[in-house]
Amino acid sequence: MKKLLLASAATLLATGAAYAESHGSSAKVGVILGFTGPIESITPNMADAAELAMKEVSDSGNFLGGMMLEPVRADSTCIDAAAASAAAERLITDEGIVAIMGADCSGVTGAILANVAVPNGVVMVSPSATSPGLSTAEDNGLFFRTAPSDARQGEILAEILNEKGISTAAVTYTNNDYGKGLADAFIAAFEGAGGTVTLSAAHEDGKADYSAEIGALASAGGEVLAVLGYADQGGKGIIQAAADTGAFDTFMMGDGMYADALLADLGDVLEGSFGAVPWSEGEGTEAFNQIANDAGMNPDSSYTRESYDAAALIALAMAKGGSADKAAVAANLMDVANAPGEPILPGELGKALQILADGGDVDYVGATNVELIGPGEAAGTYRYYTITDGAYETVEIK
Repeated sequence: MKKLLLASAATLLATGAAYAESHGSSAKVGVILGFTGPIESITPNMADAAELAMKEVSDSGNFLGGMMLEPVRADSTCIDAAAASAAAERLITDEGIVAIMGADCSGVTGAILANVAVPNGVVMVSPSATSPGLSTAEDNGLFFRTAPSDARQGEILAEILNEKGISTAAVTYTNNDYGKGLADAFIAAFEGAGGTVTLSAAHEDGKADYSAEIGALASAGGEVLAVLGYADQGGKGIIQAAADTGAFDTFMMGDGMYADALLADLGDVLEGSFGAVPWSEGEGTEAFNQIANDAGMNPDSSYTRESYDAAALIALAMAKGGSADKAAVAANLMDVANAPGEPILPGELGKALQILADGGDVDYVGATNVELIGPGEAAGTYRYYTITDGAYETVEIK
C-alpha cells in the first residue's frame, strides 16, 4: 500500500479553505457501519463510541476556531458491496463529508475504498476491517485502521491452541474476505507449529439450517471447532447446529464472534469455549472506560475503543492541518497518531486541539495504545478470553 501522494495532497489542500467556508461552521464525518446485517448487534455501540469522540471535540470549543464535528451515519450492511459503495457515495456527494469513520467488515471496506474513497480523495479509518488483504490495497495513502490485521489474529489463535495442548481442529469460516483471510492466517500459523486442521470449510451467512456443514466438520473430527464467522449470522447458526447434534462441545472463536448477544442466546452451549478479540489495557483504556460509562455506553462491546480512536484521529489530523477538509486528514493522520508529541488519552481531545492550535505536536495514545505502523496499520493487542459461568473472562492480553 502506498502512503500519501504528495502531488494529490497539494492539489486537494488548495481547495480546502473554499470547502470549509462553503460548509459553514461544521465539518461532517461519515460513520459507515453495518447497522443491518451479520454484526448489527455491535455496530450501535461502535457508532456511539465514534460520536462520543466527535462530541468531545465539538464541546471543547478548540476545534479550528470553534467549528463543530457533525457525524452522519450510513449503513454498510457489512456484506453488500454495492449497497455500501452507494451509501458512501451519497455521504460524499449529498452530505459533503470530509472523512469516513469506517467501514466495518473487510469486504465492504475494500469496495468503498476502491470505488468511492480513492476516486474522491477521502480518507477512511476503519475500526474493524481486519483482512490482511487490505494491507496491500491501492489506497493512495487514504486507508488506515485502528484494529490490527488478521495476519496477527491468526497467530494469536494458533498460539492459544498450542498453549492449551490442542493439536487438531476443524475450521469453519464465513465465505467472504474477512473469513477467508482469517482462516488462511490461522491455518498457516497452526500447521506451522505442528497442528493439524482436519477440515477447513466455508459457510454462507443467512441460512436457516447448518446441519450439513456440521455433519462434514464432525466427520473430519477435531478436538475443537474454530468458528471464524459472525455472532449474528452463520457463526451463531454453526454453533447452534453443533449443539443440536452433539458434534462439538468446545469452540474457538475469532473476533467476529465476540458479542454479548451471542452469550445471551447460547451462553450455556459456549461454556468452556474461548477466543480472541482485539483489546487493550492501560491508562488509555481506563480513561476510555470512564468516559464511556459516564456517557451511558458499554465500553466492553467489540470495537468501541477502536471506533473512538478512529474518530479522534480524523479530528486531530484536521486540526494539525489547520483545515476541515479531506486533504488535511490524509496529510496529517500518521503524524498525530505517533510520536513525537504530547501523549493524549481519551477525554483529553480538547487539550490536544489546543496544543495543535498553538503549533505543538501530539502523540495520540487513545483507548487502544495507538501506534500506526507500515501502511497505516495498527500494531494492536488481543484479549484471550474464556467463557465461564455465562460471561467473558480474560485469561491474558496478548
